Amino acid sequence: MAYAEQQRWITVQQKTFTKWLNTKLEVRNLEVKDLVQDLSDGVLLIHLLECLSGESLGRYASKPKLRVQRFENANLALNFIKSRGIQMTNIGAEDVVDGNRKIILGLIWTLILRFTISDINEEGMTAKEGLLLWCQRKTACYDEVDVRDFSASWNDGLAFCALLDIHRPDLIDYDALDKSDHRGNMQLAFDLAHKEIGIPNLLDVEDVCDVAKPDERSLMTYIAYWFHAFSQMEKVENAGRRVEKFVNNMRGAWDMQSAYERRMAALLKAIRAQMESWQQSKFEGTYADAKAQAAEFAAYKKGLKREWVAEKSELATLLGNIKTKLGTYRLRPYEPPAELRLEVLDQEWANLTKAEMARGQLINETIRDIKNALRKSFADKANDFALALNTIQLAISGLEGDVEDQLHHVRKLSDNLPPLDAFLKTIAAVDAKCQEANIEENDFTTYTYDELCYELSLVSSSVAKKLAFLENQMVARNMTNLTPIQLEEFESVFRHFDRDNTNTLSELEFSAALASLGLIFSEEEMHDYFVDTSGGRDRVTFEQFIRFMVDVTEDQNTAEQVFQSFREVADGKPYVTEMDLRHSLVPDDVIEKLVEIMPSHHGPDMQADRGQPQYDYIAFMDKLMGDGGELQAQSASGRVSPSKQAARNVNGVH
Repeated sequence: MAYAEQQRWITVQQKTFTKWLNTKLEVRNLEVKDLVQDLSDGVLLIHLLECLSGESLGRYASKPKLRVQRFENANLALNFIKSRGIQMTNIGAEDVVDGNRKIILGLIWTLILRFTISDINEEGMTAKEGLLLWCQRKTACYDEVDVRDFSASWNDGLAFCALLDIHRPDLIDYDALDKSDHRGNMQLAFDLAHKEIGIPNLLDVEDVCDVAKPDERSLMTYIAYWFHAFSQMEKVENAGRRVEKFVNNMRGAWDMQSAYERRMAALLKAIRAQMESWQQSKFEGTYADAKAQAAEFAAYKKGLKREWVAEKSELATLLGNIKTKLGTYRLRPYEPPAELRLEVLDQEWANLTKAEMARGQLINETIRDIKNALRKSFADKANDFALALNTIQLAISGLEGDVEDQLHHVRKLSDNLPPLDAFLKTIAAVDAKCQEANIEENDFTTYTYDELCYELSLVSSSVAKKLAFLENQMVARNMTNLTPIQLEEFESVFRHFDRDNTNTLSELEFSAALASLGLIFSEEEMHDYFVDTSGGRDRVTFEQFIRFMVDVTEDQNTAEQVFQSFREVADGKPYVTEMDLRHSLVPDDVIEKLVEIMPSHHGPDMQADRGQPQYDYIAFMDKLMGDGGELQAQSASGRVSPSKQAARNVNGVH
């Protein structure tokens, strides 16, 4: 490129870019006269960038006097340009400060591309291609116009007139133009564009008209204004979007303020209601109630309290976001109502923390008191119950006197058992509460509920057995036709097969008892005997059993017959030896018992028995009967009445 031509387009660019720059700074009442000189301190460049971007670049030296201040301003502007993603190559602050014309023109062209041309987009093309395509489409119907570039295609002025005609045919009569009057047509287009449409006069006619190759950048800058001017719909839409964005942003801020106040009021209300609820709450005095309140308190801390913690944090963040959002638009900071400020929440939160601590301590103390009360309640009842059982046991073991008197006392003791059963149920209820409260130790008593149940069963069994024994003794005493040995044997068998201690036998038990006594019957006979003996009932009493045995054995032996049996075993001697008993086939265990309880004989004896222990069966029987006069007489005479002798010989049961 020849030097003269280069200087020409530099001059045209500087003039065009200066006019472009002044259209941007006009809103701030600023004007650039010498592009290179006026931008050297960076101030006007910062103003330009703020006008173009609509953003503040922050603090800078508005009246720089020192070179370093100019450098700082220039760097601030260049850094901002870079932050917007605008590519710059080999441009530094020194180029601006030192007035490097080519570099400065390149910088301004970069800004023009970014803020005036780059938003032109046609079918995904670059801004330059899109702008050229727009011009070609708008002028395609004009035969005299052939837009191929942003240079020589415009030097006859017809392309500008065609753009005016296609968009505003009311302003120009294209067909009436003198197509050869290049300057006149171009001047007309420029004047109408400026006056009627508001397009700034960035170019002079002589900069374009009849110039072989007008400056491309200057033309692109100017034509871009035409594009924007005639894209009024887009301008309106952009303005509408700007308004919409502002309103939406403000609406967001308003919504955030409303949400903050609503949520803060709700949180404060909930916190105060919770503290009031704790103050009004009462304990019923039961472990279940205290535990339920403890569970409710734990659930509050894991659930609602955590929600409140999150809400408290979110409210603080929300308030900060509101202030930031309003600060972004340089609007007045938001201050919540006095009763909804964070300071109020902090105070209520501190009160809640104290109330929580007091609530937890109260619940724990209540549970401890209830557990201790349950321990004492159980211990008092358990100790009283054990004392009552011990009293009954002592009364049973200390019974003396006639059978009738003992039976009367035992029946009274038996009448005391149902109240003890009821009392044990009360103890069971207290024990259940203790288990519910997880009480495993009790320093006020050594008894447990299971131990009391067991001891009551023992006492009940003792009373039942004693009562059955005494009743059986009453029956046995009336059975004068049985020997004591027979009664003892029958009673022993009866007790053995009375497995449920009811003093009665079922049919199966009755059959087993008879079999143990050697009485074997067919199943049908056994059933008939049971029905007959029980009187048609499902159980046989002791008395019915004894009467059956009397009927079956028909043994009418009395104490006299037992005495006579001893005399026969002794072969008429007034004493009996162990050898005599063995010769009579008396079982060993019976012999051992007799040897243990019979007194020794100290009278005359047989030569053959000397050296062997001799036992006085006469004194033994005399002691059992309490009146040995008849026995002594029998012993002296050695005789038994014929009727008694016949009865003794019926079956030989001794």
